[in-house]
Amino acid sequence: MGTMASNPAPNGRSRREDLQNSIHGELSEETSFSEPLDAGALFVLKSKGSWLHCGYHLTTSIVAPALLSLPLAVAQLGWAAGVLTLLVAGAVTFYSYTLLSLVLEQHALHGNRLLRFRDMAHHVLGPGWGRYYIGPLQFSLCFTAVVAGTLLAGQSMKAIYLLEQPDGTMKLYEFVIISGAITLILAQFPSFHSLRHFNLISLILCLAYSACATAGSIYIGHSSRSPEKDYSLPGDRQDHLFDVFNAVSIIATTYGNGIIPEIQATIAPPVKGKMFKGLCLCYSVVMSTFFSVAVSGYWAFGNQARSNILFNFTADGRTLIPKWSTYNQQMKCLRDYSPTQRKNNTPLVM
Repeated sequence: MGTMASNPAPNGRSRREDLQNSIHGELSEETSFSEPLDAGALFVLKSKGSWLHCGYHLTTSIVAPALLSLPLAVAQLGWAAGVLTLLVAGAVTFYSYTLLSLVLEQHALHGNRLLRFRDMAHHVLGPGWGRYYIGPLQFSLCFTAVVAGTLLAGQSMKAIYLLEQPDGTMKLYEFVIISGAITLILAQFPSFHSLRHFNLISLILCLAYSACATAGSIYIGHSSRSPEKDYSLPGDRQDHLFDVFNAVSIIATTYGNGIIPEIQATIAPPVKGKMFKGLCLCYSVVMSTFFSVAVSGYWAFGNQARSNILFNFTADGRTLIPKWSTYNQQMKCLRDYSPTQRKNNTPLVM
């Protein structure tokens, strides 16, 4: 995530200059940049993507295994408030992302393409805000997402291991190290655009493990081993208040996306209308997966829904669904972490 090496080219030019010239050649002649592009800009600005590629990137950046926490959010709000909050959050984020993409399109049409939130802050608020506030804030958000994804991937790997070796001695930190090594390898991809095929696989896996989680919840809900369903809100008023804040934070974080400008920068010019198509593709996956997992999980387990709905699929050391189904879900979640991790490794503030 540092700056690119400036190895001399045979004709005396640096590699950075050659790459900048090739990138500028791929853009329309009307697009210009007021200052030399840094490593972060060069990473996102391989503008060859279509609206479909944009949809893959958007889906991977929003729909992630964190959606498995949505049944807990609904359980802390109740049926009406939970479903309504999911709907409102979806509408608000779709509208805000659409407005942001239209602003970026307008700047691109006027020959000033803004590639990152940092560049937008530089243009609107001044260079200090972009470099010393927005840049570090965005970097910290993506950094924490990478750390959390590495830990969750390690948990999925350990869950698979324990399914095969119930008495295994490997510790969680060993699986976290393995998942971190995989993330490090994926971080060597040269550009955001080069991840489009991985993100297509991730989109398919999003649908797959969401379908598995939904099917597992329905299976348990109809089985004789189903826990007693209780849809009441436990605790006193103080507990309810903290639960509301927790539920809203889960839903807001799950819908969040911190790299909208970077994704739009991968679109080949002309960019008009392509981001909106990508957002429509993304939110068709978002709404279908979020609501199916949230509603089915809360219906099956009521206020006993846990922070990860897959944790509800085991009780007293035994699985409530077929073993192969649990293994399949953990594998799909694990494979989905990799593209999600790489897109959060975008060079942002170097």
